[in-house]
Amino acid sequence: MSAARTIHLNAFDMTCVGHQSPGLWRHPDDQSSRYQDLEYWTGLAQLLERGCFDSLFIADVLGVYDVYQGSADAAVSDAAQLPVNDPMLAVSAMAAVTSHLGFGITVSSTYEQPYALARKFGTLDHLSKGRVGWNIVTSYLDSAARNLGLDRQVPHDERYQAAEEFLEVCYKLWESSWEDGAVVRDKASGIYADPGKVHPIGHKGRYFSVPGIFLCEPSPQRTPLLFQAGSSPSGLAFAAKHAECVFFSETRPDVLAPKVSRLRELAWRHGRDPHSIKMFPLMTVVTAPTDREAQAKLADYQRYASYDGALALYGGWSGLDLSGYDPDQPLRYVQTEAVRSAVEGFTTADPGREWTPREIARFVGIGGRGPVVAGGPGTVADEMERWIDEADVDGFNLAYAITPGTFADIVQYVVPVLQARGLLRTSYEGTTLRESFYGAGQARLRDDHPGAGYRRTHG
Repeated sequence: MSAARTIHLNAFDMTCVGHQSPGLWRHPDDQSSRYQDLEYWTGLAQLLERGCFDSLFIADVLGVYDVYQGSADAAVSDAAQLPVNDPMLAVSAMAAVTSHLGFGITVSSTYEQPYALARKFGTLDHLSKGRVGWNIVTSYLDSAARNLGLDRQVPHDERYQAAEEFLEVCYKLWESSWEDGAVVRDKASGIYADPGKVHPIGHKGRYFSVPGIFLCEPSPQRTPLLFQAGSSPSGLAFAAKHAECVFFSETRPDVLAPKVSRLRELAWRHGRDPHSIKMFPLMTVVTAPTDREAQAKLADYQRYASYDGALALYGGWSGLDLSGYDPDQPLRYVQTEAVRSAVEGFTTADPGREWTPREIARFVGIGGRGPVVAGGPGTVADEMERWIDEADVDGFNLAYAITPGTFADIVQYVVPVLQARGLLRTSYEGTTLRESFYGAGQARLRDDHPGAGYRRTHG
Protein backbone atom coordinates (compact mmCIF):
# COMPACT_ATOMS: atom_id res chain seq x y z
CA MET A 1 0.00 0.00 0.00
CA SER A 2 1.11 3.54 -0.66
CA ALA A 3 0.39 4.57 2.93
CA ALA A 4 -0.65 2.79 6.08
CA ARG A 5 -4.41 2.93 6.51
CA THR A 6 -6.47 0.92 8.95
CA ILE A 7 -8.89 -1.40 7.20
CA HIS A 8 -12.37 -1.22 8.69
CA LEU A 9 -14.60 -4.28 8.40
CA ASN A 10 -18.39 -4.48 8.54
CA ALA A 11 -20.21 -7.79 8.30
CA PHE A 12 -23.15 -7.49 5.91
CA ASP A 13 -26.19 -9.51 6.95
CA MET A 14 -29.97 -9.27 6.96
CA THR A 15 -32.72 -10.71 9.12
CA CYS A 16 -33.69 -13.16 6.40
CA VAL A 17 -32.59 -16.38 4.70
CA GLY A 18 -29.66 -16.23 2.31
CA HIS A 19 -29.48 -12.44 2.02
CA GLN A 20 -27.45 -11.94 -1.18
CA SER A 21 -26.62 -15.55 -2.03
CA PRO A 22 -29.98 -16.96 -3.18
CA GLY A 23 -30.14 -20.72 -3.02
CA LEU A 24 -27.18 -21.10 -0.67
CA TRP A 25 -29.56 -21.75 2.25
CA ARG A 26 -29.61 -25.31 0.88
CA HIS A 27 -25.89 -25.78 1.54
CA PRO A 28 -25.36 -28.23 4.43
CA ASP A 29 -23.12 -25.77 6.29
CA ASP A 30 -25.38 -22.73 5.96
CA GLN A 31 -27.33 -21.57 9.02
CA SER A 32 -29.10 -18.53 7.58
CA SER A 33 -32.48 -20.19 8.16
CA ARG A 34 -31.76 -19.63 11.87
CA TYR A 35 -32.29 -15.91 11.29
CA GLN A 36 -35.33 -16.06 13.60
CA ASP A 37 -33.25 -17.45 16.52
CA LEU A 38 -31.83 -14.89 18.90
CA GLU A 39 -28.91 -17.23 19.57
CA TYR A 40 -27.85 -16.98 15.92
CA TRP A 41 -27.50 -13.21 16.26
CA THR A 42 -25.78 -13.17 19.63
CA GLY A 43 -23.33 -15.84 18.48
CA LEU A 44 -22.58 -13.93 15.27
CA ALA A 45 -21.98 -10.72 17.21
CA GLN A 46 -19.49 -12.42 19.50
CA LEU A 47 -17.69 -13.98 16.52
CA LEU A 48 -17.36 -10.61 14.78
CA GLU A 49 -16.08 -8.92 17.92
CA ARG A 50 -13.38 -11.59 18.24
CA GLY A 51 -12.38 -10.63 14.70
CA CYS A 52 -12.22 -6.91 15.57
CA PHE A 53 -14.96 -6.01 13.08
CA ASP A 54 -16.26 -2.47 13.40
CA SER A 55 -19.88 -3.35 12.99
CA LEU A 56 -22.59 -5.72 11.92
CA PHE A 57 -24.30 -3.89 9.09
CA ILE A 58 -27.92 -5.11 8.88
CA ALA A 59 -29.75 -4.61 5.59
CA ASP A 60 -33.52 -4.42 5.23
CA VAL A 61 -36.35 -4.05 2.73
CA LEU A 62 -40.01 -3.30 3.38
CA GLY A 63 -41.42 -5.06 0.34
CA VAL A 64 -41.06 -8.23 -1.69
CA TYR A 65 -39.15 -8.87 -4.91
CA ASP A 66 -42.06 -9.29 -7.31
CA VAL A 67 -40.74 -7.80 -10.55
CA TYR A 68 -39.20 -11.00 -11.96
CA GLN A 69 -41.80 -13.04 -13.83
CA GLY A 70 -44.41 -10.54 -12.62
CA SER A 71 -44.86 -12.15 -9.21
CA ALA A 72 -43.18 -12.91 -5.89
CA ASP A 73 -43.14 -16.65 -6.60
CA ALA A 74 -39.39 -16.87 -7.27
CA ALA A 75 -38.61 -14.84 -4.16
CA VAL A 76 -40.85 -17.06 -2.05
CA SER A 77 -39.49 -20.31 -3.48
CA ASP A 78 -35.83 -19.31 -3.21
CA ALA A 79 -36.13 -17.26 0.01
CA ALA A 80 -34.80 -14.20 -1.83
CA GLN A 81 -34.90 -11.81 1.14
CA LEU A 82 -38.28 -13.27 2.04
CA PRO A 83 -39.29 -14.00 4.77
CA VAL A 84 -37.58 -11.06 6.48
CA ASN A 85 -37.81 -9.78 10.06
CA ASP A 86 -37.34 -6.33 11.56
CA PRO A 87 -33.62 -5.43 11.75
CA MET A 88 -33.79 -3.48 15.02
CA LEU A 89 -35.16 -5.95 17.48
CA ALA A 90 -32.15 -8.21 18.06
CA VAL A 91 -29.67 -5.37 18.48
CA SER A 92 -30.04 -4.84 22.21
CA ALA A 93 -29.47 -8.58 22.79
CA MET A 94 -26.33 -8.53 20.64
CA ALA A 95 -25.12 -5.45 22.45
CA ALA A 96 -25.60 -7.23 25.78
CA VAL A 97 -23.14 -10.00 24.85
CA THR A 98 -20.49 -7.72 23.32
CA SER A 99 -18.56 -4.67 24.46
CA HIS A 100 -17.28 -2.97 21.30
CA LEU A 101 -19.00 -4.23 18.15
CA GLY A 102 -21.26 -1.66 16.54
CA PHE A 103 -24.57 -2.19 14.74
CA GLY A 104 -25.53 -0.40 11.53
CA ILE A 105 -29.30 -0.68 11.15
CA THR A 106 -31.09 -0.05 7.87
CA VAL A 107 -34.29 1.98 8.22
CA SER A 108 -36.15 3.75 5.42
CA SER A 109 -36.91 7.42 5.93
CA THR A 110 -39.72 7.15 3.36
CA TYR A 111 -42.02 5.12 5.60
CA GLU A 112 -41.13 6.41 9.07
CA GLN A 113 -41.84 9.50 11.13
CA PRO A 114 -38.71 11.26 12.43
CA TYR A 115 -40.12 11.87 15.90
CA ALA A 116 -40.74 8.16 16.48
CA LEU A 117 -37.62 6.88 14.73
CA ALA A 118 -35.35 9.30 16.58
CA ARG A 119 -36.62 7.82 19.85
CA LYS A 120 -35.91 4.25 18.69
CA PHE A 121 -32.33 5.11 17.80
CA GLY A 122 -31.90 7.13 20.99
CA THR A 123 -33.11 4.17 23.02
CA LEU A 124 -30.78 1.71 21.27
CA ASP A 125 -27.87 4.12 21.63
CA HIS A 126 -28.49 4.18 25.38
CA LEU A 127 -28.88 0.40 25.67
CA SER A 128 -25.78 -0.32 23.57
CA LYS A 129 -23.72 2.40 25.28
CA GLY A 130 -23.30 4.26 22.02
CA ARG A 131 -22.81 1.49 19.48
CA VAL A 132 -25.57 2.03 16.93
CA GLY A 133 -25.59 3.49 13.46
CA TRP A 134 -28.37 4.28 11.02
CA ASN A 135 -28.10 3.20 7.40
CA ILE A 136 -30.37 5.79 5.80
CA VAL A 137 -32.28 4.46 2.81
CA THR A 138 -35.28 5.81 0.94
CA SER A 139 -36.68 2.43 -0.26
CA TYR A 140 -36.97 1.26 -3.85
CA LEU A 141 -39.67 -1.42 -4.06
CA ASP A 142 -43.11 -0.62 -5.44
CA SER A 143 -44.41 -3.52 -3.34
CA ALA A 144 -43.35 -1.66 -0.20
CA ALA A 145 -45.17 1.49 -1.30
CA ARG A 146 -48.37 -0.42 -2.06
CA ASN A 147 -48.39 -2.16 1.30
CA LEU A 148 -47.69 1.08 3.14
CA GLY A 149 -50.60 3.03 1.74
CA LEU A 150 -49.37 4.43 -1.59
CA ASP A 151 -50.36 3.54 -5.16
CA ARG A 152 -46.68 3.38 -6.12
CA GLN A 153 -43.37 4.46 -4.68
CA VAL A 154 -42.45 8.12 -4.37
CA PRO A 155 -40.23 9.22 -7.31
CA HIS A 156 -36.51 8.71 -6.73
CA ASP A 157 -35.36 12.32 -6.33
CA GLU A 158 -38.37 13.32 -4.22
CA ARG A 159 -37.55 10.52 -1.78
CA TYR A 160 -34.21 12.22 -1.18
CA GLN A 161 -35.83 15.63 -0.80
CA ALA A 162 -38.05 14.23 1.95
CA ALA A 163 -35.05 12.46 3.51
CA GLU A 164 -33.23 15.79 3.69
CA GLU A 165 -35.98 17.26 5.87
CA PHE A 166 -36.24 14.02 7.84
CA LEU A 167 -32.58 14.38 8.82
CA GLU A 168 -33.09 18.03 9.73
CA VAL A 169 -35.83 17.04 12.19
CA CYS A 170 -33.70 14.26 13.65
CA TYR A 171 -30.70 16.56 14.13
CA LYS A 172 -32.91 19.02 15.98
CA LEU A 173 -34.24 16.25 18.22
CA TRP A 174 -30.90 14.56 18.90
CA GLU A 175 -28.63 17.59 19.07
CA SER A 176 -30.60 20.62 20.20
CA SER A 177 -33.68 19.64 22.19
CA TRP A 178 -31.73 18.71 25.32
CA GLU A 179 -28.75 20.84 26.28
CA ASP A 180 -25.61 19.31 27.71
CA GLY A 181 -26.13 19.37 31.44
CA ALA A 182 -29.92 19.27 31.22
CA VAL A 183 -30.02 16.01 33.19
CA VAL A 184 -28.92 16.75 36.76
CA ARG A 185 -30.42 13.82 38.73
CA ASP A 186 -30.46 15.92 41.91
CA LYS A 187 -32.14 13.82 44.58
CA ALA A 188 -31.88 16.55 47.21
CA SER A 189 -33.89 19.04 45.16
CA GLY A 190 -36.07 16.45 43.52
CA ILE A 191 -35.10 17.63 40.04
CA TYR A 192 -34.16 14.98 37.50
CA ALA A 193 -33.76 17.35 34.56
CA ASP A 194 -33.69 21.14 34.33
CA PRO A 195 -36.76 22.30 32.36
CA GLY A 196 -34.88 25.42 31.33
CA LYS A 197 -32.45 23.27 29.38
CA VAL A 198 -35.02 21.13 27.54
CA HIS A 199 -36.46 22.79 24.44
CA PRO A 200 -39.18 22.17 21.85
CA ILE A 201 -37.72 22.08 18.37
CA GLY A 202 -40.59 23.95 16.67
CA HIS A 203 -40.14 22.32 13.27
CA LYS A 204 -42.65 23.12 10.52
CA GLY A 205 -41.64 22.04 7.03
CA ARG A 206 -42.92 20.71 3.74
CA TYR A 207 -43.03 17.07 4.82
CA PHE A 208 -42.99 17.10 8.64
CA SER A 209 -44.36 19.08 11.53
CA VAL A 210 -42.66 18.36 14.87
CA PRO A 211 -43.23 21.12 17.43
CA GLY A 212 -42.25 19.46 20.71
CA ILE A 213 -39.31 18.26 22.77
CA PHE A 214 -37.40 15.04 22.21
CA LEU A 215 -38.57 12.13 24.33
CA CYS A 216 -35.09 10.76 25.13
CA GLU A 217 -32.37 12.30 27.24
CA PRO A 218 -29.05 12.59 25.38
CA SER A 219 -27.45 9.23 24.57
CA PRO A 220 -23.69 8.59 24.31
CA GLN A 221 -23.52 9.51 20.62
CA ARG A 222 -26.70 11.62 20.49
CA THR A 223 -26.84 11.19 16.70
CA PRO A 224 -26.14 7.57 15.69
CA LEU A 225 -23.30 7.00 13.25
CA LEU A 226 -24.76 7.74 9.81
CA PHE A 227 -24.39 5.25 6.97
CA GLN A 228 -25.76 5.78 3.46
CA ALA A 229 -25.82 3.55 0.41
CA GLY A 230 -27.14 5.59 -2.51
CA SER A 231 -24.85 6.05 -5.52
CA SER A 232 -27.20 7.88 -7.92
CA PRO A 233 -26.53 11.63 -8.31
CA SER A 234 -29.19 12.35 -5.66
CA GLY A 235 -27.78 9.65 -3.40
CA LEU A 236 -24.20 10.92 -3.73
CA ALA A 237 -25.29 14.50 -3.00
CA PHE A 238 -27.18 13.33 0.08
CA ALA A 239 -24.22 11.22 1.25
CA ALA A 240 -21.74 14.05 0.76
CA LYS A 241 -23.74 16.22 3.14
CA HIS A 242 -24.84 13.71 5.77
CA ALA A 243 -23.07 10.35 5.66
CA GLU A 244 -20.15 9.36 7.82
CA CYS A 245 -19.84 5.97 6.12
CA VAL A 246 -20.91 5.21 2.54
CA PHE A 247 -21.62 1.77 1.12
CA PHE A 248 -20.90 1.02 -2.57
CA SER A 249 -21.41 -2.11 -4.66
CA GLU A 250 -19.32 -1.57 -7.78
CA THR A 251 -17.78 -4.57 -9.48
CA ARG A 252 -14.17 -3.31 -9.82
CA PRO A 253 -11.98 -0.73 -8.02
CA ASP A 254 -11.37 1.29 -11.21
CA VAL A 255 -15.15 1.56 -11.67
CA LEU A 256 -15.60 2.67 -8.07
CA ALA A 257 -12.71 5.16 -7.89
CA PRO A 258 -14.44 8.01 -9.81
CA LYS A 259 -17.50 7.80 -7.54
CA VAL A 260 -15.34 7.93 -4.41
CA SER A 261 -13.44 10.90 -5.82
CA ARG A 262 -16.68 12.66 -6.73
CA LEU A 263 -18.16 12.06 -3.30
CA ARG A 264 -15.08 13.43 -1.54
CA GLU A 265 -15.21 16.51 -3.77
CA LEU A 266 -18.88 17.08 -2.92
CA ALA A 267 -18.12 16.67 0.80
CA TRP A 268 -15.40 19.32 0.55
CA ARG A 269 -17.94 21.70 -1.01
CA HIS A 270 -20.11 21.19 2.08
CA GLY A 271 -17.18 22.25 4.26
CA ARG A 272 -16.41 18.72 5.42
CA ASP A 273 -13.06 16.95 5.54
CA PRO A 274 -13.37 14.70 2.45
CA HIS A 275 -11.52 11.87 4.17
CA SER A 276 -13.78 11.96 7.21
CA ILE A 277 -16.29 9.99 5.13
CA LYS A 278 -15.40 6.31 5.30
CA MET A 279 -15.96 4.43 2.05
CA PHE A 280 -16.99 0.76 2.01
CA PRO A 281 -17.35 -1.35 -1.12
CA LEU A 282 -19.28 -4.59 -0.96
CA MET A 283 -17.14 -7.72 -1.16
CA THR A 284 -17.72 -11.43 -0.58
CA VAL A 285 -14.67 -13.33 0.62
CA VAL A 286 -14.39 -17.09 0.22
CA THR A 287 -11.23 -18.20 1.95
CA ALA A 288 -9.37 -21.25 3.21
CA PRO A 289 -5.75 -22.08 4.11
CA THR A 290 -4.71 -22.12 0.41
CA ASP A 291 -5.87 -20.60 -2.87
CA ARG A 292 -6.71 -24.04 -4.24
CA GLU A 293 -8.90 -24.90 -1.24
CA ALA A 294 -10.67 -21.54 -1.45
CA GLN A 295 -11.39 -21.99 -5.16
CA ALA A 296 -12.77 -25.47 -4.47
CA LYS A 297 -14.96 -24.03 -1.73
CA LEU A 298 -16.32 -21.38 -4.12
CA ALA A 299 -17.05 -24.02 -6.77
CA ASP A 300 -18.97 -25.98 -4.15
CA TYR A 301 -21.00 -22.91 -3.22
CA GLN A 302 -21.79 -22.11 -6.85
CA ARG A 303 -23.53 -25.47 -7.24
CA TYR A 304 -26.25 -24.22 -4.89
CA ALA A 305 -26.79 -20.76 -6.40
CA SER A 306 -30.27 -20.13 -7.81
CA TYR A 307 -30.71 -18.54 -11.26
CA ASP A 308 -34.32 -17.51 -10.58
CA GLY A 309 -33.51 -16.32 -7.07
CA ALA A 310 -30.67 -14.15 -8.37
CA LEU A 311 -32.85 -12.57 -11.05
CA ALA A 312 -35.63 -12.03 -8.49
CA LEU A 313 -33.19 -9.96 -6.43
CA TYR A 314 -31.95 -8.12 -9.50
CA GLY A 315 -35.51 -7.38 -10.56
CA GLY A 316 -36.19 -5.70 -7.24
CA TRP A 317 -32.96 -3.72 -7.32
CA SER A 318 -33.27 -2.56 -10.91
CA GLY A 319 -37.00 -2.60 -11.62
CA LEU A 320 -36.29 -4.78 -14.67
CA ASP A 321 -37.90 -8.15 -15.31
CA LEU A 322 -35.27 -10.17 -17.17
CA SER A 323 -37.49 -13.25 -17.48
CA GLY A 324 -38.56 -12.24 -20.99
CA TYR A 325 -35.01 -11.81 -22.27
CA ASP A 326 -32.87 -14.46 -23.88
CA PRO A 327 -30.44 -15.53 -21.12
CA ASP A 328 -27.52 -14.59 -23.39
CA GLN A 329 -28.88 -11.27 -24.72
CA PRO A 330 -26.61 -8.26 -23.95
CA LEU A 331 -28.22 -5.54 -21.82
CA ARG A 332 -27.98 -1.78 -22.01
CA TYR A 333 -28.62 0.86 -19.38
CA VAL A 334 -32.28 1.74 -18.78
CA GLN A 335 -33.24 4.38 -16.20
CA THR A 336 -35.76 3.20 -13.60
CA GLU A 337 -37.18 4.52 -10.34
CA ALA A 338 -35.67 1.63 -8.37
CA VAL A 339 -31.98 1.31 -7.59
CA ARG A 340 -30.39 3.08 -10.52
CA SER A 341 -26.91 1.86 -9.63
CA ALA A 342 -28.15 -1.74 -9.92
CA VAL A 343 -28.73 -1.14 -13.64
CA GLU A 344 -25.75 1.10 -14.25
CA GLY A 345 -23.35 -1.16 -12.37
CA PHE A 346 -24.00 -4.01 -14.80
CA THR A 347 -24.00 -2.00 -18.03
CA THR A 348 -22.52 1.43 -18.71
CA ALA A 349 -20.46 1.68 -15.51
CA ASP A 350 -18.47 -1.43 -16.46
CA PRO A 351 -18.00 -0.88 -20.20
CA GLY A 352 -15.37 -3.58 -20.53
CA ARG A 353 -17.87 -6.36 -19.90
CA GLU A 354 -20.91 -7.53 -21.85
CA TRP A 355 -23.68 -8.30 -19.38
CA THR A 356 -26.44 -10.78 -20.14
CA PRO A 357 -29.19 -12.13 -17.86
CA ARG A 358 -27.17 -15.31 -17.43
CA GLU A 359 -24.01 -13.39 -16.49
CA ILE A 360 -25.94 -11.18 -14.08
CA ALA A 361 -27.50 -14.23 -12.41
CA ARG A 362 -24.10 -15.89 -12.13
CA PHE A 363 -22.60 -12.75 -10.60
CA VAL A 364 -25.49 -12.00 -8.22
CA GLY A 365 -25.81 -15.64 -7.19
CA ILE A 366 -22.92 -15.37 -4.71
CA GLY A 367 -22.72 -12.13 -2.74
CA GLY A 368 -25.11 -9.90 -4.66
CA ARG A 369 -23.81 -6.93 -6.65
CA GLY A 370 -20.27 -6.89 -5.28
CA PRO A 371 -17.19 -8.86 -6.32
CA VAL A 372 -16.28 -12.29 -4.96
CA VAL A 373 -12.69 -12.80 -3.85
CA ALA A 374 -11.73 -16.45 -3.45
CA GLY A 375 -8.25 -17.25 -2.19
CA GLY A 376 -6.00 -18.01 0.70
CA PRO A 377 -5.45 -15.40 3.44
CA GLY A 378 -2.57 -13.66 1.69
CA THR A 379 -4.43 -13.48 -1.61
CA VAL A 380 -7.49 -11.96 0.04
CA ALA A 381 -5.40 -9.44 1.99
CA ASP A 382 -3.57 -8.44 -1.21
CA GLU A 383 -6.88 -7.87 -3.00
CA MET A 384 -8.21 -5.76 -0.14
CA GLU A 385 -5.08 -3.64 -0.28
CA ARG A 386 -5.47 -3.25 -4.05
CA TRP A 387 -9.01 -1.93 -3.64
CA ILE A 388 -7.91 0.50 -0.95
CA ASP A 389 -5.04 1.79 -3.11
CA GLU A 390 -6.92 1.99 -6.41
CA ALA A 391 -10.34 3.15 -5.20
CA ASP A 392 -9.33 5.20 -2.11
CA VAL A 393 -11.68 3.24 0.15
CA ASP A 394 -11.43 2.69 3.89
CA GLY A 395 -12.70 -0.84 4.38
CA PHE A 396 -15.28 -3.37 3.26
CA ASN A 397 -18.85 -4.45 3.81
CA LEU A 398 -18.33 -8.19 3.75
CA ALA A 399 -21.26 -10.27 2.52
CA TYR A 400 -21.49 -14.00 2.98
CA ALA A 401 -21.88 -17.06 0.81
CA ILE A 402 -22.91 -19.12 3.83
CA THR A 403 -23.40 -17.92 7.37
CA PRO A 404 -21.83 -17.84 9.84
CA GLY A 405 -19.23 -19.94 7.97
CA THR A 406 -18.04 -17.17 5.65
CA PHE A 407 -17.51 -14.82 8.59
CA ALA A 408 -15.86 -17.55 10.69
CA ASP A 409 -13.41 -18.24 7.85
CA ILE A 410 -12.54 -14.54 7.57
CA VAL A 411 -11.93 -14.30 11.31
CA GLN A 412 -9.83 -17.46 11.33
CA TYR A 413 -7.75 -16.94 8.19
CA VAL A 414 -7.80 -13.34 6.91
CA VAL A 415 -7.97 -11.27 10.10
CA PRO A 416 -4.61 -12.55 11.47
CA VAL A 417 -2.87 -11.69 8.19
CA LEU A 418 -4.33 -8.17 8.14
CA GLN A 419 -3.29 -7.70 11.75
CA ALA A 420 0.21 -9.00 11.07
CA ARG A 421 0.53 -6.45 8.26
CA GLY A 422 -0.57 -3.68 10.63
CA LEU A 423 -3.72 -3.02 8.61
CA LEU A 424 -6.37 -4.15 11.09
CA ARG A 425 -6.74 -3.25 14.75
CA THR A 426 -5.98 -5.79 17.43
CA SER A 427 -8.12 -3.93 19.98
CA TYR A 428 -10.83 -1.28 19.88
CA GLU A 429 -10.49 2.47 20.44
CA GLY A 430 -13.02 4.14 22.69
CA THR A 431 -16.37 2.60 23.51
CA THR A 432 -18.80 3.93 20.87
CA LEU A 433 -19.26 3.03 17.22
CA ARG A 434 -18.24 6.49 16.06
CA GLU A 435 -15.00 6.15 18.04
CA SER A 436 -14.27 2.92 16.14
CA PHE A 437 -14.00 5.01 12.99
CA TYR A 438 -12.73 8.34 14.29
CA GLY A 439 -10.75 7.48 17.41
CA ALA A 440 -11.24 7.66 21.17
CA GLY A 441 -12.95 10.82 22.33
CA GLN A 442 -14.98 11.33 19.13
CA ALA A 443 -18.34 9.94 20.24
CA ARG A 444 -20.26 12.93 18.90
CA LEU A 445 -20.61 14.22 15.35
CA ARG A 446 -17.48 15.91 14.04
CA ASP A 447 -17.60 19.70 14.17
CA ASP A 448 -17.56 19.92 10.36
CA HIS A 449 -20.64 17.71 10.02
CA PRO A 450 -23.82 19.70 9.25
CA GLY A 451 -25.65 17.96 12.08
CA ALA A 452 -23.23 19.55 14.54
CA GLY A 453 -24.60 22.93 13.54
CA TYR A 454 -27.82 22.14 15.41
CA ARG A 455 -26.08 21.85 18.77
CA ARG A 456 -27.46 24.24 21.35
CA THR A 457 -24.67 26.01 23.18
CA HIS A 458 -27.00 28.02 25.39
CA GLY A 459 -30.66 28.34 26.25
